[in-house]
Amino acid sequence: MAYDLSGMLVIGISSRALFDLEHENTIFNDEGVEAYSAYQREHENDPLLPGTAFPLVKALLKLNQLIPGRRLVEVVVISRNTPDTGLRAFNAIEAHKLDISRAAFTGGEPIVHYLQAFKIDLFLSREKDDVQDAIDGGVAAAQLYTAPTHYVAPEDQIRIAFDGDAVLFSPESEQIYAEKGLEAFVRHEQRHRHKAMKEGPLAKLLFALSEIQKQFTPDTCPVRIAIVTARNSPAHKRVIHTLRTWNVTVDEAFFLGGLPKADVLHAFGAHMFFDDQEGHVQLASTVVPSGRVPYEGGALGAKTHRRLAGKATASAEQETTDNTVKSG
Repeated sequence: MAYDLSGMLVIGISSRALFDLEHENTIFNDEGVEAYSAYQREHENDPLLPGTAFPLVKALLKLNQLIPGRRLVEVVVISRNTPDTGLRAFNAIEAHKLDISRAAFTGGEPIVHYLQAFKIDLFLSREKDDVQDAIDGGVAAAQLYTAPTHYVAPEDQIRIAFDGDAVLFSPESEQIYAEKGLEAFVRHEQRHRHKAMKEGPLAKLLFALSEIQKQFTPDTCPVRIAIVTARNSPAHKRVIHTLRTWNVTVDEAFFLGGLPKADVLHAFGAHMFFDDQEGHVQLASTVVPSGRVPYEGGALGAKTHRRLAGKATASAEQETTDNTVKSG
C-alpha cells in the first residue's frame, strides 16, 4: 500500500537549513562544484552541527511519539545536492537520530517542481532564489537567517511566531501602508474591521498547526502559536475578526505598534519566527531562529502590477484585433 502524506504536516527542508553547512557553501561559491563535491565525499562521515531549522524540526518530529499509531509530521530533505554529495546529510540525520527517511536530491536542478510532488506544506531553505521560486509556485516558504549563537530551544513545547500582514494575511493592507501611509492604513482597517483578510502565504501552515493543536487538550497541547505584529489599536480588531472567520485561535498575540519585536520573541521563546520584512528578520534572528517570507513576484505589489500589466497587454491585443477586423 502506498505511503499517504495526507493529514500530515509536511515540511520540506534543505540540508543547509537543517545543518550548519556554511563552510561547505563557501567552498562551493569560491571554488566550484568539483571542489565542493570532493570536500563532501572526503568529510561525509564527519559530524555536522545543527543549522537554523534543526531545533524546530527536532521538536516537530517529537509530535509523532505523542499519539500511538498516528503520525502528525513528515520531514523531507529537498536539496540541489547530487545523491552522492547528499550522503553526508543522511549520515548526519542518522547521527542525530532524526526520524527523517525521505529526500529529493536534484543534482543542481530547480527544486520547485518537486515541492508539489511531495505535498510540501512549508519549505525552509537558506537559498533566497529557491524560496522565491517556492512562493511564486504557491508553496509556503521562508529563507532562514543564521541562527543566534546562544539560542536554547524550549524543550516542553513547540513555539512558533508569525508576523501578520504579508505572512499569515494577504499583503493588501501592507500595500496601502507602503503607498499611502499610516493614516490611510488605519482608516482602511477601521472601515474593514469586520471583514476577514485574505489568506497570506503561510496561512495554510497556521491551519495545519491549528489542526494539530485540536488533537490535544489545552493543558497538554505541545504546540503554542503567537502573532507578533506591528499593528496596534484600532487596527488589531481586523486581526481578531479574521482569525474568528478562519475558526483559528492563536495562543498569544502582541500588537506592538512599531515597538521592536526581538524582546517579545525572546520572551516567547520561539523555535521559529516568520516575517516578511528584512529589517525585522535581521533583528529577530539575533535572539531566535527566524525566516523571511518573500513577496510573490519578489516585491510588495509585484503580483498586482503583473496582473494590471497582463490586463493592459490583453486590452492592447484586443484593440489591435478590433482594428484589424475593422480595416479588413
